[in-house]
Amino acid sequence: MIASPDHIVIASRESRLALWQAEHVRDRLAALYPRCRIEILGMTTRGDKILDRPLAKVGGKGLFVKELETALLDGRADIAVHSMKDVPMELAPEFALVAVSEREVPFDAFVSNKYAALDELPPGGIVGTSSLRREAQLRARFPYLAVSSLRGNLDTRLRKLDAGEYDAIILAAAGLTRLGLASRIRAVLPAELSLPAAGQGALGIEALAARPEVAAWMAPLNDAAASACVRAERAVSRALAGSCEVPLGAFAEMRGGSLHLRGFVALPDGTRMACAEREGAPDRAEELGLALAEELRRRGAEEILAALPH
Repeated sequence: MIASPDHIVIASRESRLALWQAEHVRDRLAALYPRCRIEILGMTTRGDKILDRPLAKVGGKGLFVKELETALLDGRADIAVHSMKDVPMELAPEFALVAVSEREVPFDAFVSNKYAALDELPPGGIVGTSSLRREAQLRARFPYLAVSSLRGNLDTRLRKLDAGEYDAIILAAAGLTRLGLASRIRAVLPAELSLPAAGQGALGIEALAARPEVAAWMAPLNDAAASACVRAERAVSRALAGSCEVPLGAFAEMRGGSLHLRGFVALPDGTRMACAEREGAPDRAEELGLALAEELRRRGAEEILAALPH
């Protein structure tokens, strides 16, 4: 039996949302291990520093985790807490995802000071998003809107909206809810309108693969349903996109004991899109994800991926 921890250091980005997430995990661990001293090591990542270019052009979402992983490797931290949608689909063999906590609302949110819904925006209305996935779906359904790049942390993005730079912005509903900003949400976009990113709304805990005691400490924080959904979603993304930035959505939910999985791959301009869905057993989540990826290939994903800039 593995002894309870007496000291845990959590590596976290220093954005307000990232620190909320780290503090949430800290509080849950403190309840489990009341005698344990738990610290948060705040860090600034390259993804936080490069704000003048879209993520897809500077290396993708892995830019948000590399510094945290370095802290795990050199022993400054025991775990790192991430938004699962920011975690690269391929982890280096030194690392392991040891827990996925319960999921917040996984959908995208429409935020605007002028309009109550996307279909109220006039032609040429400016919608801000940092995501190729959101951009492709917006352009496919609302080709008359102007989609503009939006970088920065959550507070920065809201500030840009409030300054009038955008008519509306699309954000993850989970982040707004976690920071007490749910009142800014004008509409939660259903999956049929904006299919979420793999892992959206879920928190992941990463540790060194060579530290089984850390995995054991974190096991009580793992939510079986959220973990199965996220594993299925990430399998789709890993099979089709690998480490590349691709307009891709994957979303799984439990329906009466079964895992229902939807996915799409598209061109950024929304002119071509392959969509599919599958259902299967939660304990075969990765297989379900791979089967969905194959179905998407049959429906044209291969040609879409080949047409994307590399």
